[in-house]
Amino acid sequence: MLKKIFISAILLIAVLSFVVSLLNGKNSKQPVITAQPTIAVINMSGVIISGEDNDSIWGQSIDGVTSGRVMRQIRAASKDDNVKAILLRIDSPGGSVTATEEIGRELKRFKDATNKPIVASMGNTAASAGYWLAACQSDKIYANESTLTGSIGVYMPYTNIEELYNKIGLRSDKIKSGPYKDILSPDRPMTPEERTILQNMVNEMYNQFVQTIAAGRKMDVEKVKTLADGRVYTGKQALELGLVDEIGNYYDALAATGNMVGLGDTPQIKSFDNTKVRWQSVFGAQLQQIFKTEMVNFLKNAEIGDRIPRAEG
Repeated sequence: MLKKIFISAILLIAVLSFVVSLLNGKNSKQPVITAQPTIAVINMSGVIISGEDNDSIWGQSIDGVTSGRVMRQIRAASKDDNVKAILLRIDSPGGSVTATEEIGRELKRFKDATNKPIVASMGNTAASAGYWLAACQSDKIYANESTLTGSIGVYMPYTNIEELYNKIGLRSDKIKSGPYKDILSPDRPMTPEERTILQNMVNEMYNQFVQTIAAGRKMDVEKVKTLADGRVYTGKQALELGLVDEIGNYYDALAATGNMVGLGDTPQIKSFDNTKVRWQSVFGAQLQQIFKTEMVNFLKNAEIGDRIPRAEG
């Protein structure tokens, strides 16, 4: 009986592995190699974060746009002679300054190395870091009238829970190597000196943001600062303010990009997608949960500890 159960479990594992491998193969987001002139479409949907994709053992992947993955895609487009331009499709509320800077630096390398155009197309949102990436190296920016964009600025979140600690009678203390080692600690008030340090950091990153927009949009720095108070603009307002170039959707941007490089209104595309395939992720997680459940039931029903012969002393 134990042998039959064990064999059934092994067969179940094999079937599940086969199904998951089919899902991964059929829904792979790797670009298809083609010999035709193409537009590299890089899709960025979600919060922009640093690092690489990092699936857990049970298949739960990071939500958002990881800088490592996008940088690799830009480099792949740069090395492909068939790629004649990049179209950035952005739908992001923002994210990490460092991750955005990393991606922006690779976009600049692409322009410097290839002298090929970059066009940005905004979806629902391209705000804060999303707008940074749209504006930093793009030859033209498209937005829908209702797109939310702008939000030019930087902030550093901070929460103080000292009063909560006092109410529940919890005291937090620490031994530190320097006066600022526990800066942003949530269990005590921020000192004026610490606030100055952090404000200077935010100001430095803000100035970098403003300089990037001014250079990318060919605008005066002081003009950008009048727009860079953190507010969000609609696509229509952004057009009037010079933050975008055209009102149009993805296909308008694609047609414009194709015409820029002589490929016409409907160019061949090479798609790089940074969004998670949600149905696949959910289905894959369900299969893995079934596998875990079956293994638990197998171990429980087999009662291995009682049935395996033991040497008695």
